Amino acid sequence: MRRRQQPPLAKRFGLDPARLRLPEEGGWATVRDHLVHRLPRVDPARIDEMLSAGEIVDLAGPLAPDAPYVPGGAVWFHRDLPDEKPVPFDLPVVYHDDTILVADKPHFLATIPRGSHILQTALVRLRRELDLPDLIPAHRLDRATAGLVLFVVDPAHRGAYQSLFQRQRVRKEYEAVAGYRDGLLFPLSLESRIIKEKHVLAAQEVAGAPNARTRIELLERRGDIARYRLHPATGRTHQLRLHMNSLGIPILGDDFYPVITDKSVDDFSRPLQLLAAGLEFTDPLTGEDRRFDSGRSLQAWTDPQGWAGDAEAAPAS
Repeated sequence: MRRRQQPPLAKRFGLDPARLRLPEEGGWATVRDHLVHRLPRVDPARIDEMLSAGEIVDLAGPLAPDAPYVPGGAVWFHRDLPDEKPVPFDLPVVYHDDTILVADKPHFLATIPRGSHILQTALVRLRRELDLPDLIPAHRLDRATAGLVLFVVDPAHRGAYQSLFQRQRVRKEYEAVAGYRDGLLFPLSLESRIIKEKHVLAAQEVAGAPNARTRIELLERRGDIARYRLHPATGRTHQLRLHMNSLGIPILGDDFYPVITDKSVDDFSRPLQLLAAGLEFTDPLTGEDRRFDSGRSLQAWTDPQGWAGDAEAAPAS
């Protein structure tokens, strides 16, 4: 297997530098000209600043502002980071050895860097706080969902753990707080076909062969709300949220289903009441049966008034 090329720049804030390969064909005289063309969202003056500061490099070192374009070459640099409001919740580690790490992610913290969430992600925070520069997730949780995420400490074993999720060899348990409807008989199983189009926020259920399966159990009921245990047999985007919504009992705090609401990324109120509560699998390296449980609970169940943010909120009893 071909080994990944080692970047000539060190990590910054736990992040690898960006790598851009220079196309074999192109009429650019300098690397600077190509970067201005390739990165239209970056002010050309900022590219000039980075070149002058030696922040754009190739395998031989920093590039001069007038460095000639080399077809087929590559350059590395660290992208400017967006302004991010700190996610004000802890990120406890449930388990950590030389091979894997299990973290108990809070609501509102993305798993990996993406878009406007870079430093305020579980991956970057753990890399920096624990000095684990090669840490990588074996799977992902939505930013809105709290609970357990499995990370791989040694990149050499990444594939072994990722394949557990790809082959559906991990037993996942979730908890949710949602409405209650008479006439639904639990436990029940749902299956549907879910698609998620690029650049479209919400996923949707469509006609066709099912690719998403969920088993749902009723744990407790308090008036018009209830606590549920969810067992996804598959891992489609927003699967649990869609399946609960299709039953007419959308998860409390869901800003996508049944309708998308305009909520600021800096608004940490009324989190989605969905928790990845348990992970269970046979370790692919040791053969050991492993079970991990979240230490979190869902606030709409334990503190409904606090979750609603309204002293006038009716008690859930």
